[in-house]
Amino acid sequence: MKRVPLIKLLVGSALALAVVSTPVIASDSSSKDKKEVQYPNATRKEPKLDLTSEKDQKAINEGLDAVNNQDKEKAVQLLQPIVDNSKSKYAQALALQGLASVHYNDGDVKGGIDLLKKALDNGVMPNDTFFSLEYMLAQFYLADEQYQQSIDTIEKWRAEGKKETAESYGLEGNAYYRLQKYPEAIAAIKKAQSMTDKPNDGWNQILMASYSESGQGDQAAQVAQQQLAANPNDPNALNNAVSVLMQAQKYPEAIALMEKARAGGQLKTEKDYILLAKLYLISGQQSSEQKEPATKALAVLQEGFGKNVITATAENYQLLGAANIMSENMSGALAAYQKAIPLAKDGEANIRAGQLLIQDNKYSEAKGVIQQGIDKGVQKKGTAYLLLAQACIGLKDQKGATAAMEKAAQDPETAAKAKAWLKSPTVSK
Repeated sequence: MKRVPLIKLLVGSALALAVVSTPVIASDSSSKDKKEVQYPNATRKEPKLDLTSEKDQKAINEGLDAVNNQDKEKAVQLLQPIVDNSKSKYAQALALQGLASVHYNDGDVKGGIDLLKKALDNGVMPNDTFFSLEYMLAQFYLADEQYQQSIDTIEKWRAEGKKETAESYGLEGNAYYRLQKYPEAIAAIKKAQSMTDKPNDGWNQILMASYSESGQGDQAAQVAQQQLAANPNDPNALNNAVSVLMQAQKYPEAIALMEKARAGGQLKTEKDYILLAKLYLISGQQSSEQKEPATKALAVLQEGFGKNVITATAENYQLLGAANIMSENMSGALAAYQKAIPLAKDGEANIRAGQLLIQDNKYSEAKGVIQQGIDKGVQKKGTAYLLLAQACIGLKDQKGATAAMEKAAQDPETAAKAKAWLKSPTVSK
């Protein structure tokens, strides 16, 4: 079963810690006394342990080491016989836990859940082991997208183990977010963050997403900007802040953050340059004066191309063409689209180049470029044929214009315009 992306942040490292290491021999009280008790206030009464076999103890230790070392074959070889044959329920429980981890690591999360439940139902475990397994079960439920079961299990773990940790609230917040219970997710994550001076990086992502999904874009943006202020050189913090501001349609604020990073030499990837350019173009489309932001977008793209950060692809050249058009630099736009044409899989760049050539009265060149684009495939065929007809008209090629208009008349979007032209008395029959 596929894992939820954020689970890697909140569960991945904890699973390795959850595998219990040294089992306690029932007659050996000295080692137990030396070990710090993890659940001193638990309501569960500890049962009397029944592990007396040093052979079983050795096999469990070696088996759990094999689990931690990702040695599946050795782990199963050592632990399965204990599950099947050991007289100790405690030994069986530890072996089941180890095998549960094997199943999880092998992608069988449901199988891991079943084995963990059997281990917990067994019951003969000290509290430290029992509650570690119960916490692990909550993690497994989260990984298996059984979010309510994960929440129920972690709340039971907290109530009976009488223990609260930042990680447990982080896990709970993740599960609430997946259930789209955003107020509960926000409360849990804020609780987690209040309990540690080293919060998990993923918690802020859940918090920002929960604010955003619940219509609290300003709060999401505030968290994002606080995270960036605390980690000004962290590209992930910058990306998170910009993404949240974009979702809130706070484009000037997003641009300001990226320009600050650009001035500090922190824009280093193609993705960064393309995003900043697109932000300028979006803000320009929403403004009554689009030339200024488009000119800034153009400058960003030219800088990226100049540094060889932005690669020569059809998509990038078409974006450069759009920026040139919005900044009223038609020659630059034509040059960009002409560079895109040989790299493109479809004919969209051809159509845009052809339109610019028509505006420049270069009808013969436009006709060839547009026809090539149609042959490669375009989304709006009717519009392409209208442009082809326009090029033919400029060349006084009435036969070609008529043929193109007849094609345009077959497209519902351009049918009315094409049919009106075809019916015009100036068209020779």
